[in-house]
Amino acid sequence: MKKRTDHINDDLLVKYLLGITTAGEKEDVEAWMAEDAENQRYYDHFRLIWDESKKFAAVSTVREEEAWMRFQQRVGTNENTARIIKPDMSTWRRDLRIAATLIVLFGAGCFWYLSQLRTPQTRVFADAEVKLDTLPDGSFVTLNKRSSITYPASFGKVRRVKLEGEAFFNVAQDAGKPFVIKVNDVTVQVLGTSFNIKSTHGKTEVIVETGAVEVTKNNNSVQLKQHEKATVSAEEAAPVKQENTDELYNYYRTESFVCNNTPLWKLVNILNEAYGVNIVIANTGKRDLPINVTFHNSSLDSTLKVIGLTYDITIEQKGTQITLK
Repeated sequence: MKKRTDHINDDLLVKYLLGITTAGEKEDVEAWMAEDAENQRYYDHFRLIWDESKKFAAVSTVREEEAWMRFQQRVGTNENTARIIKPDMSTWRRDLRIAATLIVLFGAGCFWYLSQLRTPQTRVFADAEVKLDTLPDGSFVTLNKRSSITYPASFGKVRRVKLEGEAFFNVAQDAGKPFVIKVNDVTVQVLGTSFNIKSTHGKTEVIVETGAVEVTKNNNSVQLKQHEKATVSAEEAAPVKQENTDELYNYYRTESFVCNNTPLWKLVNILNEAYGVNIVIANTGKRDLPINVTFHNSSLDSTLKVIGLTYDITIEQKGTQITLK
């Protein structure tokens, strides 16, 4: 089949959705969708945004007649193009309002979103093991278990990646190309630095090791530098900035549990996460017991044994539950 992708643009797709294409244009669009699954996927997302824009159409202040004239000028006509016939006034006004809303939405960022569908995306997933990955710009990423990162085959003016789970980033410096990470509804932007991002149970945590980053949610931003962190929960409208003295976040990258006056409950939470177990502190009086020790390449059994002997804690295991008394 002859490729027709050079004939297809977003204006033509809008005409197709409005039902105002010529017979040749309609044939071009349908042949383009049939020739490649990616083309069909792009159209499906385009139509999804079209359908979503109906929600805004009812409150649109667009002047239909002027918008119609601008749209006709935008798509243009030539001697081989049939005259465009407007549908009946009720459906035309509704659909034109939707088309105008769609174009406004594109101006706000949907063109970028749809363009990503045309750019090959790479997704790296760390299942049962920590995984290292090198991004197209030379940045290094360490993915914790059950985490993933998605990014384009090549970066544009902005280096955009999407994270699910937890990862440590060592970003290659490029002052002309900001590095932007999207995780849940939080955005982290940086020019060149190293930092850790963790997203779990609706909470996002960013810890800066070197350099500086900006963490944003709902247009509320905080600037972080070395030894600072920001936490954002689903209920909070803005990131909360704090000092960070904890090194436990690095355990999956360094294979060490570094405790520096770390409360027992925090170490237990990390051990549960790292080993996939269920450790419970039965003696509430010892929850905040400060732990000062480093476990390097230790098994869970040896780690618990050291905790028990050093801090006078009894370890009991029944089935999958481990109890500290």
